[in-house]
Amino acid sequence: MARNKQSPEFEIEVDGEPYVWRLQRQPQWSSDTAGWRGMAIAVRHKEGQREAVLEFPMGPQPRYGAPQLKASQIDLGIVAKGIASAILAGWEPLSRGKTIPIVVDATGG
Repeated sequence: MARNKQSPEFEIEVDGEPYVWRLQRQPQWSSDTAGWRGMAIAVRHKEGQREAVLEFPMGPQPRYGAPQLKASQIDLGIVAKGIASAILAGWEPLSRGKTIPIVVDATGG
């Protein structure tokens, strides 16, 4: 039996609409960008298919041996603000199409 490595999904309501989000990428070192990349959160409308990936900037560099970031540790206010920012940037959560990357600041704006 194959193991599902995908992060668990969490529900959140933004402006009266239900969304589902999950931690897609941990903060990590990236050789293609020659530096650290921040976490990324995948978001979709609960009734839709189209995802947006909210890419956050790298915060303080993690210490060697520090535990991995867990989705339950992420502030829901940042996720909600990131979803609102993605919609303002043109993401249409109920439309069809490819996943759209949205770069947000550390506060989700």
